[in-house]
Amino acid sequence: MNVDQVYGTMEAQYIERHHKHQPRENQCTSFVVKHIKAPVHLVWSLVRRFDQPQKYKPFVQRCVVKGELGVGSVREVNVRSGLPATTSTERLELLDDEEHILGIRIVGGDHRLRNYSSIMTVHPEVIEGRPGTLVIESFIVDVPEGNTKDETCYFVKALIRCNLASLADVSERMPVQDRSEPIELRI
Repeated sequence: MNVDQVYGTMEAQYIERHHKHQPRENQCTSFVVKHIKAPVHLVWSLVRRFDQPQKYKPFVQRCVVKGELGVGSVREVNVRSGLPATTSTERLELLDDEEHILGIRIVGGDHRLRNYSSIMTVHPEVIEGRPGTLVIESFIVDVPEGNTKDETCYFVKALIRCNLASLADVSERMPVQDRSEPIELRI
């Protein structure tokens, strides 16, 4: 798929810059794009909280971080019923507050997402004349035995879409404390 044909130039540039995965034969990779009508600082304040994914991820029931919070930290996540899993062990691979990049790798748990890693980037944009946020989440994962690449990508993208829809809902309900008036576009 040619990213430029599906998304705008801005999205394509961010995907090209931050979301390159090198899948092996038994892996699939893809990405999900979400535009959120909330300023980037509000969205990032939720995304960057490796220790509190339940703030916006609806399938996370509980999260406990082992040790100091930082790159290399590991969290134990309890998953709500309804998914084919109950726990996930995840490591924080990348946290860049300046570029707004979060990278996570799943290192254990009782699920079928083996060798899963994801990159989430958060970018400022203007939506309907107001501060907004472009969120892109990409992933790479092994294709479980008995599944196809298409089935695996479909399942993971559905989970990510659900998480990003919830992120949008939570972010858009947070009070905006800086500027809420329309932004003038100057050409």
